[in-house]
Amino acid sequence: MPNPNRPYHRQEIDLLFTKVKAQMHQQALTRGGDGIALYTDCYTGETLRGGERYDYEHIRSSEDVFMTYRDRLTNTEIAEVVNCPENVAVTLRTINQSKGKMRMEAWMANSTNISNHNINATIAKSAISNADLGIQNKVEEILSRR
Repeated sequence: MPNPNRPYHRQEIDLLFTKVKAQMHQQALTRGGDGIALYTDCYTGETLRGGERYDYEHIRSSEDVFMTYRDRLTNTEIAEVVNCPENVAVTLRTINQSKGKMRMEAWMANSTNISNHNINATIAKSAISNADLGIQNKVEEILSRR
């Protein structure tokens, strides 16, 4: 059984995140069709092309997921949960840096953040809901494998 009091640890999360980002980039290149990656910002709905200042984003932070599930899952299993397809998306670097480790709902509660970063609340809430569902499904899948 995992140690429920172990400190936050990112090594396994980051190793898998690197692989997920590479897969997403390949898919974005295919979508772009012209050798330039094509993404849709998960919070604004705007089109992002390779070369723009965007980041790969954990919609639910890796630390939040780790702390929630460390009593039930190993670090490797938590890495699977954090990096499930529903929880990894792309957003402008300015949004990612502004949000930091805050939960998106808390960040969006400041209307200045929404207006300054052109956040589409419907799209952002859908991304959050989808991430939560993906995380829940991945946890259930992992626990059912035992």
